[in-house]
Amino acid sequence: MRFRTTVAAAVGALALIVSVPGSASAAVGEFTYVYTDMHGSPQTGTLTHPKSRECITLVEAAGEYVPPAHSPRNRTNATATVFTSRDCDGDHYSLRPGGSAGPLLKLRSVVFS
Repeated sequence: MRFRTTVAAAVGALALIVSVPGSASAAVGEFTYVYTDMHGSPQTGTLTHPKSRECITLVEAAGEYVPPAHSPRNRTNATATVFTSRDCDGDHYSLRPGGSAGPLLKLRSVVFS
């Protein structure tokens, strides 16, 4: 009788652990881009292990009167879709894992698949 109760409790605990959703997944690696700082100098921004399926607005390029970022390099294991506007809006372009683009590709936000 005790053995059955112990087994039932263990199976119940395992079912509970399996049914609880895990933490949000993240792309592994780095995503870099070039932005212009307040002095007009180019700087490199980096997102390390960015969350997947969550829009990320690039803080350095989010302002209305701030130039957009450019030259993205996707060194993650996920596809990065970059957007010309904040909040993953506007024209978009996808960069495969390991992909990059030059200074003509402008971006203000990105989402990883």
